[in-house]
Amino acid sequence: MPYPFVLPTTSSFAFSSSFTCESHPSLPLQASTHRGVVRDTLKRHKRLPATSQPASLSSVISALHSYLPYLFAIDAGLSNKTIHSEEVSVILKTAPLIEWRPTLSGNLLPGRERPRTKIHSLEYELFFALSTLANAFTLQSRAALQPLYQTTNAPVGTAQRQTAIATATRHLLDAASIYTYLASRAESLPPDCPPPPCADIATTTLRAQRALALAEATLLAVLKDDPYPAVVAQARNPHDTEWMYKAPDIPKVRAHLFARLCLAAGEHAAQAAAALGTRAGGKGASSSVSDGFVRYLDDLRRASRARACRFFGIDAELGGQTGTAIAWLRAGLAELGVERKGDGGKGTGLKGLRKEWSERREDKKVEKGLDWGADGGRLEETRVIEMLEVKWTKQNDTMLTQPIPPTGPLLAQMPSGREIHSIKPFEPPLLAPDMLEAMRAPPDRSDEFGDYPSSDEETAVDPSPGGTFTGRSSDYRTGTPGYF
Repeated sequence: MPYPFVLPTTSSFAFSSSFTCESHPSLPLQASTHRGVVRDTLKRHKRLPATSQPASLSSVISALHSYLPYLFAIDAGLSNKTIHSEEVSVILKTAPLIEWRPTLSGNLLPGRERPRTKIHSLEYELFFALSTLANAFTLQSRAALQPLYQTTNAPVGTAQRQTAIATATRHLLDAASIYTYLASRAESLPPDCPPPPCADIATTTLRAQRALALAEATLLAVLKDDPYPAVVAQARNPHDTEWMYKAPDIPKVRAHLFARLCLAAGEHAAQAAAALGTRAGGKGASSSVSDGFVRYLDDLRRASRARACRFFGIDAELGGQTGTAIAWLRAGLAELGVERKGDGGKGTGLKGLRKEWSERREDKKVEKGLDWGADGGRLEETRVIEMLEVKWTKQNDTMLTQPIPPTGPLLAQMPSGREIHSIKPFEPPLLAPDMLEAMRAPPDRSDEFGDYPSSDEETAVDPSPGGTFTGRSSDYRTGTPGYF
């Protein structure tokens, strides 16, 4: 966790081909210029190897932050709104034609990319730009958390761990704020507005992403003071120099609080999955959301509820009820869909080998910066619960001999979740007054880009050069790179 989003790419577009601004003639040119920077930045980001992409996220976010004020200014001009009490008059000449390549719509076939989506509305251009910014914030939170899960380097210290979690939480809440704004704006669109062209910017998808970001931020509030994942990772780290560990201490009151926070995260994940479930017959349901994203939501819900069971077990163990604590751990394994082993070991035979191979593969994903955590934290929580079950079962078998109650009545007694985060309203960025005043001057050049292709490779402009003999257009490579 958080979810490994893939950033979309887009085509070139000249705003002056569809819009004119009588009050600020240079506004379309400036918007086209900053949009071109966004397009090139997204293209470069996509072509980087997976290990280098986190370092370029700051460039993507900076380019989007520079572009959005101009996009909101054109949107305000079309809606007859003022900016800093200054009127902006924008006239629509013709419907724009912009292409984006979605990343959540439908299922991706091996070796192929999703088809490009054409949009004919400035509204959905704004939706794509903002959702890309929110996804970039989510990826930044992943980059901040990655050192905590690496087992090829020395374990991070407590201060570095707290800083990484706080940074990741801030990015997730920023993403949740944008998703909330987009979902609210989508719900307020007029009835005659065309439906969303793809699932990436559909109302239900945005609402699901908002719930997902809030669920992940809530789990980070627990991870900040949860010592067990760090202990499990430290035990697997060959670079660790500690030879003796002190048992983690969690106050009884906080264990119960952490359990309720995990239940709240599970409820948010369930809400996100339910929102996507209603999309199949909803307005503009031209394609469904990818199965991987839906599966991640279910895995996150399971992992959150299993973590809540673990904390209820810790709460019972601190109260001297080891038998009840073991029952809570078994309930957590049932939530994860993990078959419990009688001896508490890793198992033998093919199942044990398969599990060990899966764990090693996940560790390699973390090391290489690939799509680690795509299981919603199920593997991590399974490791922690199995470690505690081995320890507490051994104690109960040798010293306490308490009976282990059935898990059904315990699950029926689960309380409701408890919220910890509040999402701040998103404030659309506005142009500074001096920048707005400077655009009253006429543009000094055109923002037309010509007939450039939209492709995934280095391509050439198709028309043959004038004044030459007839031949193949591929003989004259005068084009520019595509954007995908």
